[in-house]
Amino acid sequence: MHSFARLRGLIPSTRTISAISTRPIRLFPRPLPSSYPRRLFTSSPLIMAAITVHSTLKPGPPVPFVPKEEGAISWYACGPTVYDLSHLGHARNYVSTDIIRRILMHYFDYKVNFVMNYTDVDDKIIIKARRKRLLELEKEKPYTPEQIHNLIFKAFQAYTKSLPLLAPQDAGPLDEKNYEERKQAAYGVVLAGGPLVPETKPGDAEAKVKMHLNNMDAAAEALKNGSGLDAAEDVLLPYLDSLYKETIDTSDQTIFTDLTKTMEKAFADDMEALNVLPPDVITRVTEYVPQIVAFVEQIIQKGFAYEADGSVYFDIGAFEKAGNTYARLRPESKNDTALQEEGEGSLSTALGGKKRSGDFALWKKSKPGEPYWPSPWGAGRPGWHIECSVMASDKLGEQMDIHSGGIDLAFPHHDNELAQSEAYFHDCCKGEHTWVKYFLHMGHLSIAGSKMSKSLKNFQTIQDALASTYTARNMRIVFLLSRWNDGVEISPDMRKQADNWETTLDNFFTNIKARLSEVDASSGIKDLSLSEDAGARGLLEDFEQAKKDLDAALRNSFDTPTAMQVLLKLVRNANIYMNSSNPNVQALESVARWVTKIVGVFGLDASAQPPYDGLGWSSATASNKANVDPQTAVKPYAAVFNQVKQEVAALDLSGNDSIKSLLEQQNPDGEFAELEKSGEKDAEKLALPFIRATSRLRDELRATISSGVALDPKVKQAILALSDRIRDYDLTDLGVQLDDRVDGPSLVKFVPASKLIQAREEKAALLAEKARQKEEARKAKEKAEQEKWEKAKLSPQDMFKSDAKYTEFDADGLPTKLADGNEVPKSQVKKLKKEWEKQKKLHEEYLAKFASA
Repeated sequence: MHSFARLRGLIPSTRTISAISTRPIRLFPRPLPSSYPRRLFTSSPLIMAAITVHSTLKPGPPVPFVPKEEGAISWYACGPTVYDLSHLGHARNYVSTDIIRRILMHYFDYKVNFVMNYTDVDDKIIIKARRKRLLELEKEKPYTPEQIHNLIFKAFQAYTKSLPLLAPQDAGPLDEKNYEERKQAAYGVVLAGGPLVPETKPGDAEAKVKMHLNNMDAAAEALKNGSGLDAAEDVLLPYLDSLYKETIDTSDQTIFTDLTKTMEKAFADDMEALNVLPPDVITRVTEYVPQIVAFVEQIIQKGFAYEADGSVYFDIGAFEKAGNTYARLRPESKNDTALQEEGEGSLSTALGGKKRSGDFALWKKSKPGEPYWPSPWGAGRPGWHIECSVMASDKLGEQMDIHSGGIDLAFPHHDNELAQSEAYFHDCCKGEHTWVKYFLHMGHLSIAGSKMSKSLKNFQTIQDALASTYTARNMRIVFLLSRWNDGVEISPDMRKQADNWETTLDNFFTNIKARLSEVDASSGIKDLSLSEDAGARGLLEDFEQAKKDLDAALRNSFDTPTAMQVLLKLVRNANIYMNSSNPNVQALESVARWVTKIVGVFGLDASAQPPYDGLGWSSATASNKANVDPQTAVKPYAAVFNQVKQEVAALDLSGNDSIKSLLEQQNPDGEFAELEKSGEKDAEKLALPFIRATSRLRDELRATISSGVALDPKVKQAILALSDRIRDYDLTDLGVQLDDRVDGPSLVKFVPASKLIQAREEKAALLAEKARQKEEARKAKEKAEQEKWEKAKLSPQDMFKSDAKYTEFDADGLPTKLADGNEVPKSQVKKLKKEWEKQKKLHEEYLAKFASA
């Protein structure tokens, strides 16, 4: 367990209301000039409200959070069932949990003992590992193509049990030829986004149908093109399992542990990539089987469980009769048989001997093809719910402060955990036992109305999301913008909101660093009295209010959406002040450092460590450069400077004293040597001497052009080209942006090179598109002009004579008779006259323009 010092200036000590510090909060990292009114830079003593939290144990508004031990929190989090890769739904749960944990540790200064388990014994693991092994064995058999086709066809037909509408009793056999027609007839509405039941909303049931249809699609295609067993894997696996599951030798449990260890490592890698803090303690079911057996024995001894045919079940009736409450988290789900069956697992449906249908398994008798351990009741394995009761109680005792997990675990998993744990610790003389003080449930992540789920296969893995759609920071921002206990359906609008929030803060940090770098390179911070700077005074008042508002939000059940808006509002106010005339950089720096602390607390900078005393965050895609070799770090920047210096010297601007002086006197190598000697490791600070020297040369080149001094056209063109190349290529490719300013030197900003290069490419593409459109417009105009003059060649007297509709014409060539011998109607004559006059005018223009030719 890591313990970090309290963040100075961030908040008062807040362990309890009675322990509130009134220590003044120092806002500025540098000593304040004597002219600054001190009262603006200290925080008045405040009566801080208690922390409150939404606990599923107490529905309604958040309740006061009072841990068992002052300043310390015991926390157990349900970890993953490690049978497949983790998806965005898992990211929602564990990132949101991590945010709350970080707030408690790094903002409220609690010492948190965070325990998490890996479920490495479970029905889903057994099925996945066993089926994988059966498919491997099937592939080793010397099947002919015809035999493979027959095997897939049998699996294909067996799979229709999951989709009963595909094979109604009055229809003939289903095969790959009539499958598509049957699919559209039976489930076309669902495939088009509609519900299974009319006038209802589509949800998990529809998502499950789509998943099964996708599996059938793949199998039908495999039957058509003979692509083999792999292509039809999803329909083959349950079929093979139904035939051969009892033939698998499970005395060697590596068939299961090979899978769980692989998936456990993948999960840990995903969490590291998402900047989720590792647990202080990790537990695994396979390491706790003897303790689980002992735990179950005590529950039996207390009269709250019973053995039946080698399995042990929790006796809900006896538990309630003893004065205990069952299903405290989700009382409305107490009799939900579908949820109860899901909680028992698909391999447990055949187990018998229950007194009541709601009683749940503490210990399951193992059937052939399942892993097993010895117990007083025979060979078996732990039930799903009992594992967390045993491991959490072992590490945290008979009561913990926080238990957390996804909302889908509330019933039956967490309700059953509570029941069996409180049964274990039950003392008839003391009344109902409280095993968990606060139950925190993270909201679902949904897609098109159904939760993201491995079992529904409607998920995007974390690995895929980070490789294609998100950065870890951007994903965390999406979750921060939503209440941790509310459901989230990621929409384009939500993604846009998160992108805008990140961009606003990213630009703010970039601009502040650039301003500070500029100040450090000149005369330092100007001693400006706040009485003369109403803008700075207003900003600092906004700053004080932001700290109060953010503190109130985090105390209100970790209300991060409000906290994020507080940060955004403060940054926008700071940006407005930054763009004013001669802003006070010290005031801006203080705001930026506080914002840096908060985004650090929220886990938005993977490179930062408590107490987050830096300024800004690292690039969301950059690697940690803290231990980079200084010489290696500056090599590309030094190369650019030396190249530019040579090219400027080659321009032979000997008459320009400013450029001559820069070429002779600038010594970035000396400045770098001093920084290296001081032990500086920040790559940006080490590179600044070379970047500034390059920027100064470029600024003087630009000044030469704008000064009006007579230059050879070729020299002028060379200066302009060099100036643009330095800005758009040499420095851009190194992640340096130069903002040209009319009234001063260019502002140096560090921006990820990938972002600058992308912007350059987008600009080039936009210019190319404009050029293409301009060229197309020119060609279209030219073509229209050609067509106009080609038409103008024709004399008005001849324009109608080639038309077979007319047979006689007057002296001007206007038609007088139609082909049938009738005279041209007056209404038509009027129209023809207008056309004739228009052609006459056009022909006259032609003669005037081209007569000489």
